[in-house]
Amino acid sequence: MNEEFLYRDVPAFGHKVFRLGLATNYGVSGEDLDWALEQGVNYVFWTSTARRVTTSLKAALKRDRKSILLASGPTIGYFGGSIRRACERLLKKLDTDYLDVFQLFWLGRTSALTSSTIDALVSLKESGMVRSIGVSIHDRKRAGELAQDSPLDMLMIRYNAAHPGAERDIFPRLDKRRPAIVAYTATRWRGLLKRPKGWNGPVMTAGDCYRFCLSNPNVDVVLTGPKNRLELQENIHDLREKGPLSEEENRWIRDFGQVVHEASSRFTFGF
Repeated sequence: MNEEFLYRDVPAFGHKVFRLGLATNYGVSGEDLDWALEQGVNYVFWTSTARRVTTSLKAALKRDRKSILLASGPTIGYFGGSIRRACERLLKKLDTDYLDVFQLFWLGRTSALTSSTIDALVSLKESGMVRSIGVSIHDRKRAGELAQDSPLDMLMIRYNAAHPGAERDIFPRLDKRRPAIVAYTATRWRGLLKRPKGWNGPVMTAGDCYRFCLSNPNVDVVLTGPKNRLELQENIHDLREKGPLSEEENRWIRDFGQVVHEASSRFTFGF
């Protein structure tokens, strides 16, 4: 087992994390969450739609609050007052005193970063209701700017073999402040798990997708959104058994990702 690959001390979180984070809103149950926590998973992304895990998550937080990095945010985040109220509701819903990560979702689409929303985020952090603040964002150039100059502690970004543009637009701009980087859409909504027309080589597994993300030293955590326990088990097993990509794996995965990108018109955000 490669401990340096699986675990990382993340200064922006003030915590050591298991680098495969669990998104709980794709089908896993409370029992699956409990199993994941037993395996060492400690970064938990929860939204109010993840009702199947809420009871188990609350119980886990009561058992050992410090062992879990809990990330969440408001469904809509356009106004400072509503953002603060959303945080208060989340704390009450989960019966906890603080959130480890409080983030605005899909910046520019379902939330906005304005003087009002920034002030609300900073105020929540200063009050101790949240430990760190962040956003999820698809606009890579803006994300690079926020990495260099903003109060944000975390950026949740799209990064996968078909969309590696963060390597150009975001990662070179991290040195100044070093916000935490959480990658999502690692499988490109499962598009990287299918054979594209004209490709005769191996096809990526979900584990390969997560290994690709985590093999980049700029990525602190990658989210997995399994539908069930079996998928979750396979994803954790692959990381533990295979570790970072070899040079040969990296080459074929990048070639494969480019073919997938070129063969599909599902997304229009650019390479």
